[in-house]
Amino acid sequence: SQTGTMNLFRSHDPEYQDGEQMRDFIYVKDVTEVCLHLMRNRSTSGIFNLRSGQARTFLDLVRATFKACNKPENIEFVDTPEDIRQNYQYFTEAGMNRLRDTGFAKPFTSLEEGVHEYVTQFLSRHSYL
Repeated sequence: SQTGTMNLFRSHDPEYQDGEQMRDFIYVKDVTEVCLHLMRNRSTSGIFNLRSGQARTFLDLVRATFKACNKPENIEFVDTPEDIRQNYQYFTEAGMNRLRDTGFAKPFTSLEEGVHEYVTQFLSRHSYL
């Protein structure tokens, strides 16, 4: 943000601390690699739930972003909007067995590596291609 502060949703579930809600993030380059793999292996078809298979916290994502920007962490928590609070998902993680069964064995980019590359190679250079 322009203020150097990142806002994250406060947890409204006693099982999760603020910012420790988890998502299964995946780097867009990994999505591209999977698409190319499936294109090359046309005998494989279907719908694939594509994620990294490893849930990470929003705090992990934000901390990696601050680090890649060489900025001090400045995180504030805000209430989750009431209209989505009841259905908010605190944990998502995909099983990747179906994709791995197609022969795709390449490891996925770590959250920290993906954020660092995206921030330093694309955002900071204003290069999106």
